[in-house]
Amino acid sequence: MINLLINGTACTVEENTILLAACEDNGFKIPHLCHKDGLSPVGVCRLCIVKVKGMRGLVPSCCTTVTEGMDVITEDEEIDRLRRINLEMILSEHEHDCLVCESCGTCELQDLAFQFGIKTVRFPVNKELSALDESSEVIVRDPNRCILCGRCVRACAEVTDRQVLDFANRGPSLTINAGLCEPLGETDCASCGACLQACPTGALTVKLARSQGRTWEVDKVQTTCTHCGGGCQIEFWARDNTLLRAYGVEKENTDNRGHLCVKGRFGFDFVNSPNRLTTPRIRKNGTLEQVGWDEALDYVAENFRRIKEKHGSDAIGGVASAKTTNEENYLFQKFMRAAIGTNNIDYCVRFCHAPSGAALGRALGGGPATNSPALLETADVVLVAGLNMTEIYPVFADMLKRKIKEGRLKLIVVDPRRIELVDYSHIWIRPRLGTDLAWINGLMQVILAEGLEDAAFIAARTEGSENLRTMMAGYTPETVAEITGVPQEQIIEAARLYGKAERAALFYGMGVTQHVHGTDNVAGLCNLALLTGNVGKAGTGVNGIGKHSNGPGAGDMGCSPVAYPGGQPVTNEQINEKFAKAWGVPLSKKPGLSESAMVLGASTVKGLYVMGTNLLRNSPNLGNTREVLKAMDFLVVQDMFLTETAEIADVVLPAGSFAEKDGTYTSSYRFVQRVRKIIDPVGDSRPDSEILCELGRRMGYAMNYASPGEIMEEIASLTPSYGGISYDRLEHGGLRMPCPTKDHPGTEFLWGETFKTDSGKGKFYPAEYLPPAEIADEEYPFLLTTGKELYHLHTGAYTHESKPLSKLAPEDRLELNPADAEKLGIGDGERVTVRSRRGMVDIAVQVTDRVPAGTVFSTFHASEVNALTSDSLDPVCKIPALKMCAVRLEKNGLFLE
Repeated sequence: MINLLINGTACTVEENTILLAACEDNGFKIPHLCHKDGLSPVGVCRLCIVKVKGMRGLVPSCCTTVTEGMDVITEDEEIDRLRRINLEMILSEHEHDCLVCESCGTCELQDLAFQFGIKTVRFPVNKELSALDESSEVIVRDPNRCILCGRCVRACAEVTDRQVLDFANRGPSLTINAGLCEPLGETDCASCGACLQACPTGALTVKLARSQGRTWEVDKVQTTCTHCGGGCQIEFWARDNTLLRAYGVEKENTDNRGHLCVKGRFGFDFVNSPNRLTTPRIRKNGTLEQVGWDEALDYVAENFRRIKEKHGSDAIGGVASAKTTNEENYLFQKFMRAAIGTNNIDYCVRFCHAPSGAALGRALGGGPATNSPALLETADVVLVAGLNMTEIYPVFADMLKRKIKEGRLKLIVVDPRRIELVDYSHIWIRPRLGTDLAWINGLMQVILAEGLEDAAFIAARTEGSENLRTMMAGYTPETVAEITGVPQEQIIEAARLYGKAERAALFYGMGVTQHVHGTDNVAGLCNLALLTGNVGKAGTGVNGIGKHSNGPGAGDMGCSPVAYPGGQPVTNEQINEKFAKAWGVPLSKKPGLSESAMVLGASTVKGLYVMGTNLLRNSPNLGNTREVLKAMDFLVVQDMFLTETAEIADVVLPAGSFAEKDGTYTSSYRFVQRVRKIIDPVGDSRPDSEILCELGRRMGYAMNYASPGEIMEEIASLTPSYGGISYDRLEHGGLRMPCPTKDHPGTEFLWGETFKTDSGKGKFYPAEYLPPAEIADEEYPFLLTTGKELYHLHTGAYTHESKPLSKLAPEDRLELNPADAEKLGIGDGERVTVRSRRGMVDIAVQVTDRVPAGTVFSTFHASEVNALTSDSLDPVCKIPALKMCAVRLEKNGLFLE
């Protein structure tokens, strides 16, 4: 610690603290404009000047580090006079039209002018007025209000490493430009808005919010972003029941620390889309007709009772949502189990991260990500496999990029496609599609052969290593190179980098899981972490990243055919009795059907209740799924929009958005945070919890709660890992589960002392590499793989209702390697038909070397690309092989070969 005097007061601060922070942390406010926490100091505004005994002249406190015994004066007549002059000079660079400025009331320059009592500026305004730059879909740039503080430039470079903005010209002509003086909309700007959040004036403003409301006219509410599993905290501004603006919350107890991506900052207008479902609908004479709530709910209850009486409770199934709150998912599974009487409950994790639950559960004792984002502070090496992090989880990706640029960690990327993180990687492994287990086993073979394993950890905390050692012996670099196409030198280099690291972390996504051998793939990653001792401590772990805001939470709440909330088995007699007593009804001990069993083929399910999931976009082999759903006796869809699934439903119930309800989400990193109501439900839509309670009452099973907070109290009483979570505690920030007691601080990383297996030890589950279910051949010579993109979430059901996001990415594109494009005679932008053994889709081509020859890639946000994908299933967890299938390309009805 450092001791210093500030205005005669003895103060103590941490070593390496900047003087400005030391003063403000001790109650001495220092004016400043160019400085912002999280950005590098530059000292250009000269407003934070102070006097330091022994230092010549006045020093900028934002660029000065504290030293032992420092004696500081923050205010006197000379300091105030010079600050005032500097402020007036800054004002002379600024257009003084505050009355019509979007930032009036939030402008830091305006606040300082008021603080110093500046009514007129002595210096002439020396700027010529320039035109606004409105080329971006989300940001308006007004150079007339820019004070050249450079905060936007540093935010773009340091927070996101985009470096779109920079200073241009010299002297009086100094300005800030985008790219080579291009309009912002024509650069490679990712539209994250980091520059906008950093701007202290009205030089950068939200395009859609212009003239919609001033700071004193809006309601401001902090909530959790609904767009991905990052759990970013956002302050929303709302007026007249409409969301207007979003700001990243800059608090320590958040994982995003103020940063947001384009979806979080600008993609919220779907809430007020004119296409929102606002009244219930019942299919009558083949048409969905609007009806009142009583008629719709009575009709649903009547048909569920009819099916239950005729075919039994297990003839009804439910698909929950990874986008609704914990409280709503808890009520959904409670409704299915207590009111319907079945364990036929699942949710979309079946089609994305079911292998994580299976593999991590048996190896370590639980399926969630083992560590938190804080791992970046201590990790030496990060391995990212099958995860396009900059698109699916961009906020964390920007943090990762920053650490790499600072030289604080090294990155291994494993992906057949050249994703953005490849540019930051020290090693890029580019395997053939479907060969993940081979390269994973290959890394372990080298680690064992060179003695890089953690022998002490293996002996003390694992079992089954001998079987692993025997099986891995066959995966020599030569053998792995032949299977994967990866040069053996890269396998060896990656193994050494990961194996020698003091702390190495694994991140993976659906590029690893969505295969017929997805469980084996994740098991291989668990083996790799256990082999090197890279689990159970900071800076390490096995971390699967999901795509939705509440994926882990839906699983924690018991939306599983085999487990109650907290992963408690439905077959366990004592567990079953506990829930039966709490809920007041007998409960089935029979494991239910998975989502795959309910919707991908012949099924005993006659009635299906779907909440917040679009099965006719996220399922494989869509033609088959559509026939299965249409053949059901009764289909109920509860959602915000008339999705493809809702279009064929018998009843459609209009649900509220995240902005219209209270509750909680659990992020990909086990962080439980509040979701807070900002506006009233649009039209006659209702929160999912209210719909479920009303439906339960009509089914003869009352679920009465005064508030979502009361639901969380019940969750905590029945779910050990959530035992210490309450709304009172969450009011001050999130808690990382497991959080078993009311005084528990939350768990930063898992398995620090013991694993939750029967022996308390981590278990190796080695597996042999097996080829994928479908490979390219003469008839279907290309392999198709699919994925996400930055501007849309999963199937695009919500994000395509956002005006800016739809303009930024209006359609899906089929990426095709230039060599293949030349061979087939296909030009960039041309439309082709892509055909598989299951279906076909028409799509525009993007010629790019991001994909290797012989492979094509597409997102599935705007078209039914999943009509092509395979419904072959992993034998363990029943996940479909969504990540690869054989296709051919056609143009004008002709097969291109």
